[in-house]
Amino acid sequence: MPNHLARTYQQARSDFLADAARAGGEVISYKHPQTGLEGEELAIDVAQFGGGEASSVLFVVSGTHGVEGYSGSALQRHLISGYLADRSAEQAAALRVVLVHALNPVGFSWVRRVNEDNVDLNRNFIDWGGPLPADAGYDEIADLVVPQEWSADAQEASTAQLLEVVARVGLADFQARISSGQYRHKTGIFYGGAEKTWSHRWLEDHADMLAGSATKVGIVDLHTGLGPWGHGELISHEARSDAGYERGIQWWGEVRSMADGESVSAAVTGDWLGRSQVFLGQREVTAVALEFGTVDVIAVLQSLRADAWLHAYGDPTGPDAPAIRAKVRAAFADDDPLWIETLAVRLDEVIAGSVAGLTN
Repeated sequence: MPNHLARTYQQARSDFLADAARAGGEVISYKHPQTGLEGEELAIDVAQFGGGEASSVLFVVSGTHGVEGYSGSALQRHLISGYLADRSAEQAAALRVVLVHALNPVGFSWVRRVNEDNVDLNRNFIDWGGPLPADAGYDEIADLVVPQEWSADAQEASTAQLLEVVARVGLADFQARISSGQYRHKTGIFYGGAEKTWSHRWLEDHADMLAGSATKVGIVDLHTGLGPWGHGELISHEARSDAGYERGIQWWGEVRSMADGESVSAAVTGDWLGRSQVFLGQREVTAVALEFGTVDVIAVLQSLRADAWLHAYGDPTGPDAPAIRAKVRAAFADDDPLWIETLAVRLDEVIAGSVAGLTN
């Protein structure tokens, strides 16, 4: 297990590609049309391990929320050097493992949760042929969440007003208003976009091909930022009455239903796992988000507000930018080796459950 997180996207990508190549993975890179913070090439890199004709496939995805890719990338490298290196030829033939590195490479590089259009990918997977979801709760507080000014006085005043809203409606309702997804305020946080993003279209175009001949699919999407420090909560987009949720319980034990209000996450609109069955057709899909806690929810929110202000009203390459990026990184990626080790132990448990569920 790497005992540290990469300092940049470029380093994380280089380390991942090198490890995958050494381990004999089949690597395909899908170049993003934009470049990164340091002018570097950006891409979704896919490393595949195991039998091409396997009836089961496990996807492990990092960087859906850009900055969360720092830990996700390290955990994928942990899988390469651990589980994937240790399994037998027979086990490899029975189960293909597909590591999708940096689903949102722009956010990864710029140390942002969102993509090049300020879009949260996990709010972008709605039915774009229908009406946009309503977001009246966010409308009420939009100007407070991302004010045009980010001086110390402005931060103090807007934060105080937001805390008044929390006191009035309660923390759970406030979290839902903030984070469930909004589609009107393009410079706000948890913005779902105005159309399918580049990453959305990539998944739509490539998921079926990457699944290949498999009839059973498992998905583990790696996330950080919610819950107690180092704790890895398994979050299902499905309701407790759904077959996919029931399979998740059989595979992993405790799974929290976001749809039924059991999770540290509010129920969200437009998450990609909720559309994965559409991309993967008639296959049996069992999907879960693995969410690791970092700092408290207020610190996370304040980092997202600062980042949104920087890209809406500030200068992302100016003097304020490094401190804000550092704040965002600290909210989603803890460089304490013990945190990384704790995540790796939990991931090993989840992978073991996934393997058993897919091969039994």
